[in-house]
Order: sequence, then structure tokens, then C-alpha cells
Amino acid sequence: MKRPYLVVALVLVLLVGALALVRGVRAGGPPDAVDAGAPQGTAALKVARGAFVKTLRTTGLVESIHFHNVAAPRLVGATGPGSNTLIITKLMPSGTVVVPGQLLVEFDRQNQLKAAIDKRSEHRDLEEQIRKKRAEHAQLRAKDEAELAVAANAVDNAHLEMQKNAYLGRIDQEKNEQRLEEAQAKQKQLKATFDLKRRAEQAELRILEIQRDRAYRAMKSSEDNATRMVVASPIPGLVVLRMVWRGGGQVEIQEGEEARPGMPIMQVVDPAAMQVRVKVNQADVHVLQVGQPARISLDAYPDLRFQGRVEQVTPVGTTSMLTTRVRNFVAIVSVQGSHPKLLPDLSAAVDVELERKDNVIVVPRDAIVREKDTFTVRVLDGGRTRPRAVTLGAMSDHEVIVSSGLEPGAVVQRHVAK
Repeated sequence: MKRPYLVVALVLVLLVGALALVRGVRAGGPPDAVDAGAPQGTAALKVARGAFVKTLRTTGLVESIHFHNVAAPRLVGATGPGSNTLIITKLMPSGTVVVPGQLLVEFDRQNQLKAAIDKRSEHRDLEEQIRKKRAEHAQLRAKDEAELAVAANAVDNAHLEMQKNAYLGRIDQEKNEQRLEEAQAKQKQLKATFDLKRRAEQAELRILEIQRDRAYRAMKSSEDNATRMVVASPIPGLVVLRMVWRGGGQVEIQEGEEARPGMPIMQVVDPAAMQVRVKVNQADVHVLQVGQPARISLDAYPDLRFQGRVEQVTPVGTTSMLTTRVRNFVAIVSVQGSHPKLLPDLSAAVDVELERKDNVIVVPRDAIVREKDTFTVRVLDGGRTRPRAVTLGAMSDHEVIVSSGLEPGAVVQRHVAK
């Protein structure tokens, strides 16, 4: 009694399978990806002519060709607490387009302005002291010169009195001789002290001049420091603020923060001329040459693509951070064109074009089977695969040129890794 039901069920299953098979035959895949008759673990590909491009991928950071670094100024002669700490009072926001002479950043310069005022007052006071001291020295010199003149006259008079000794008694002669000796001794003493006084006056005046010059230099240093704490842009460009660590992460510098002398604050970059600085392993540097074209993509904006050109390859390598046995080289790749999103410090991938051939037969490398010194491909023909010997040309990491043995339109079997 149950057999009719089993027959009906079997017929229904066969009908459903037949319909599914018909739909599968009608629903064909893309012409270049054929999978009919391919064994499990493989795929099929329709051969066509195309372009073969061999590239080398490197990574690096975007930077501007024309830029100006802005850092916290190093103050000259600044001493005391807080002299090595600068507080940002004005800061141009990141992304602002500036022109030459426009304010970029200003630091708190009240201490420097106060020091400049104090040193200017001290300098003026010392100038007055020097003028006063010079007047005093001129007065003392005139007095000493008058005393010298009086002493010289006293010596002359004593010589005249000595001429009368022939007519005087012995006591008067001895008095005249004593007066002459005293006059001569006084004149000698005045001459000696005159020179000593002049040298002492010069030393006294020189001390004041040194103090004046020191106050002047301190005043100019404070004025220069105050001027240095107001930074204007020397070139037109785009403001890019530096990042600092705060709260376990990196954030942009803000107004009110403290900065150490020499600390980078921002960059003013020319967005019209950008380049990518990439690192190249020592095993790949020999294939790079100046002038090679490149394709550049940004990690932050995958949809953006730029054309580039290798401009420079450094001849000297640097030691790798992982091991001292590996050297890394630096290459500069210029970016053709510009975009508002193309900013410095963005990570970029650069595919340098090492070799290019157009209108050639290109197949994936996993479609090639090597047997000793011969290369074959598995061609699908009538539901079966037949080996066919081929001659290979240039090869990249993923593709290879078939110079002969394979024509466009043939379907080859790929050995897809599981």
C-alpha cells in the first residue's frame, strides 16, 4: 500500500533536481571567470589580452615639499622659575589658510616685557651716573692741574730765591735750600698722584660702562625674547597643528597649554606640492630608480588615488628597529595633483611601477604548473582538462605573461588554495 506514495515522492524529487539543474545551466557567470567542469579546489579562467604591470608596494607618510616648522622659542638669558615654560595665549586653529605675516601663535610674554622695562630703566640710570661721573672727573682733573701749576711756580720761585744765597747768611741759605727741596718734592708727588688719579677715574668709569652695557644687552635680550614669542607665518599655506600626549592619547595642542623651548607647535604647509616619504627594504632597493611612476592611496581615504613619481632614493641605509642585520632605505615619491584631504602625516601606500607591458596574454601564477624545466597550463576542453606547454615571459608576485602556447579565449584551470 505504501509503494505508490514512495514512487510519487521519488518522481517529485527528480523533478526538483531537474529544475535546479536547468536554472544552473541558464545562470552563467562572468566571461572571465568560468567554473564549469572544474574539479573541487580549483577554478577556471578565460584567457584574454591585457596589461601586465609589475609593482613594488611600499608604505610611508605624506609630507609637504614646501613647509615651515613652528616651535616654541628658546629664550636667551632667561633665568628664574618658569623661564623654561611658555604658556600659549593665542593659537591659529588647524586647517586655517594663512598668508605671510599672519599671526600663528603667541606665548605669554609679560615677564619678558617687564624685564625689558626694568633693564631699560637701569640702563638709563647708569647712563646718568656715567655723565655725572665724567663731570666729576673733569672737575677733579682741573683741580689737580691747578695744583700742579702752583707747585711748578713754587719750584721756580725757590730757584729764584736760591740765586740770592751769595748775599745772604748761612741760615737764610739753608732755608732757601729747604724750600726748594720741599717744592720739588711736592711737585713730584703731585705728578705721581695725578697719573694714579686718572687711572683710578678710568677704572671707575669703565665699571659703570660695563654695567651699562650689561643692562643694555639684557634689555635687548628681553625685547628680542618678547618679539620671538609672537610668531607670524613667513609663507602662505595651511596650518597643521602638532599632536601631544594627554590622557593616554594624542590630541592637538590647544591655547592655555604649556610648551617647552624647542617643542614643535605646528607646520605651515603648501598643500599644492606634497610628497610621500617611504621606507624600502634592502632586498628591494635595487629595483627602484628615479623617474619610475607610482600609484598612491591613502589609508584614511581608500577612495582617493593619486599618481606619483619616484624623485629620490637615498644611497645610504639606516639600521632596522627589529634587527641590526637589516637595513632600510628611504625613497621620496612626489604626488601629482592636490586634494583638500591630502594632508601631512597621513599614512599612504605607494605602488611603484617597475615594469609595464600592454596587449599581452596574462594569467595568474596559480594557473601555471611547473614540471622540471617545462611549464604547462591545464586547458578545459569539452569538460576535460588537457595539459598544454607554454613559454613564460615577465612575472610578478601574482601574474605572469604567456609568450606562446596559449591563445585568447581559452579557458585555463586555476589551482586555488583552500
